[in-house]
Amino acid sequence: MRWAVCGVVFGVFSLGLMPETGAGQSLSAERIRSLTAAEAPDAFEAFREYLSLPNDAHRPQDIERLVQWLEGAFSSRGFTTERLPTPGSPLLLAERRVSNPAATVLVYLQSDGQPVDASAWFQASAYTPVLKEADEEGGWREIPWERMEGGYDENWRFFARSASDSKGPNIQFLKALDVLAAAGVEPDYDLKVIIDTMEEMGSPHLPEAIEHYRERLAADMLVIFDGPPHYSGRPSLKFGARGISVFTLTTYGPRVPQHSGHYGNYAPNPGIRLAQILASMKDEDGRVTIPGFYEGIELNAEARRILEAVPDDEAEIQAKLGIAEPDHVAGSLQEAVQWPSLNVRGLSSGWVGDQARTIVPATATAEVDVRLVRETDGERLLALVRAHIEGLGFHVVSGRDPTEDERRTHARLARFDARVEYAAFRTDFDSTPGRWLSEGFENLFGEEPVKIRTSGGSIPISPFVATLGIPAVGVPTVNPDNNPHSPNENLRVGSFVEGIAIAAAVLSQPLRPHVIIH
Repeated sequence: MRWAVCGVVFGVFSLGLMPETGAGQSLSAERIRSLTAAEAPDAFEAFREYLSLPNDAHRPQDIERLVQWLEGAFSSRGFTTERLPTPGSPLLLAERRVSNPAATVLVYLQSDGQPVDASAWFQASAYTPVLKEADEEGGWREIPWERMEGGYDENWRFFARSASDSKGPNIQFLKALDVLAAAGVEPDYDLKVIIDTMEEMGSPHLPEAIEHYRERLAADMLVIFDGPPHYSGRPSLKFGARGISVFTLTTYGPRVPQHSGHYGNYAPNPGIRLAQILASMKDEDGRVTIPGFYEGIELNAEARRILEAVPDDEAEIQAKLGIAEPDHVAGSLQEAVQWPSLNVRGLSSGWVGDQARTIVPATATAEVDVRLVRETDGERLLALVRAHIEGLGFHVVSGRDPTEDERRTHARLARFDARVEYAAFRTDFDSTPGRWLSEGFENLFGEEPVKIRTSGGSIPISPFVATLGIPAVGVPTVNPDNNPHSPNENLRVGSFVEGIAIAAAVLSQPLRPHVIIH
C-alpha cells in the first residue's frame, strides 16, 4: 500500500500482511512495493546510523568499526560471516545456504568511501548525515529528520559521504532481504556476499585475495549492487565495465625553479615539454594517435544494435555537460565507451592564481588514466605509451627521479610510473544472470530494463570473472546525479526506496528456470 499526495509519498508502517511461503517464489510488483513501503522507516534509520560511521579506507580504525557493524547486520539476517585477511583491511564474506540450491549467487558490495575535504561540504560533517530539500534558488536546504515521521517526499535527499557510493546499495540490499523475510520467501539458491573495504583505494589486494580464497568464493555468477542507472534514471542493468590503468608522467627542467627573467629562453621549461608530450598523444578529434592503441577492437552489427537500443539523447547529454560537441572518437556516447580512453585527470607545474611566480618550474606532472575494454590489455597499452614518449626523444626513468649523471647526459628527461589497477569485463545479455535479473526487472516495472553493454566507469570485478570463471552483471540503484567521490555526495530518497524494491524483485525471482546447463 503506497500513495502520493502533492508529490509526497507515504509508506504504511505496519501492514499486517500475511507472509507468503515457498523456496524461490517470486513476488508480485504490488506485493514488493507494499512490503518495501513497510520497511522504509526502519531502512531510513538504519541508513542514518550506517552513514554516521566514517569509512575512509586510509584509516584502518574506521574500517574496523564498519566491518563490525556489517557483521552484526548480516548475522541478524541468518548469515555466517568470516573476515578474509589481506595485507590491508580485510574482506568480509557473508554466506547463507538453502536446501537443494539451484546455484550459488555471489554478491559484490563496496563499503569504504572516498576521503573527505570537510571545507567543501555544506554541512557540519560529511559523516553526520543530513536530510535536505530543494530550495527556490536551485540549491538545497537542510530539514529536520523528524519530517520523515509523517511520510517522505521522494525528491528529498540524504547528504553524507558514501550515501550513494556505496552505503546506499548496502542498506538497500539488506532491507531487500528483510522484504523477502516478511513475505516468507526463501530463495532457491545459496547466497554469498563479499564486501570490499578498499575499493576507493583501487582494491589493491583484491586480485590476490580472490586467488587465495577462490574456494571460499566459488559461485556460479556475480551480481554487483553498485552505481547509478542510465542517466535518464530508467531502470537499468549493466553487463560490463571498463577497466583502468593509470600513469604519472613527470618532465624536468632546472634542478630548482629559476627566475624567468634570468633564465627564460635558456632553461628548458618542463610545463611546455609536458604539454608537447600530451598533445602528441591525441589528434584534434580526441582520438589517441599512438600506433596500436585501438588494435583488436571491432563492433559488429549486433554490438551496434545493442548500443543503439540505449535511449540516449546526445543533445541532452551535451547540454548537461556544457559542451558544443563531443570528441569524435565514436559516433555516440555508448559507442565511445566501447574503446579504451586516455584521459589527463590532473596537471601540476609551478604555482597559479594568487601564488603565481615568474619562474621556470623545476618539474611538471600529469596524472593520466587509461580506461580499458575487454579486448585490451592494460600492460600492453602502458608499454605503448612509454614507447611513444621515448620515441619523442625523452630518456625515461621509472620509480625514481633522474640522477645527476642523467641530467648532464640527456637533454630531455621524463619519469613514467604506471600500473594496471584492474581489467574490464563484459557479460552476454543471454547469460544466466542476464536473463534472471531481467525477469526481476520486468516483474517489477512491466518492461525490460535498459541494458548497458559496457559502462564507462571502472569497478574491480574482472578479478572475480577471470579467477572464478563466472559471469557478472551490475544492478544500479542510485540516482545518476549523486555527486559520487565529490563533496556533498547525496542519495535521492525516492531512489533509495526504489532500490530496495529492485533488489527485492531480483532476489525473489526463482533462479532454477534460468540456469544454463553446459
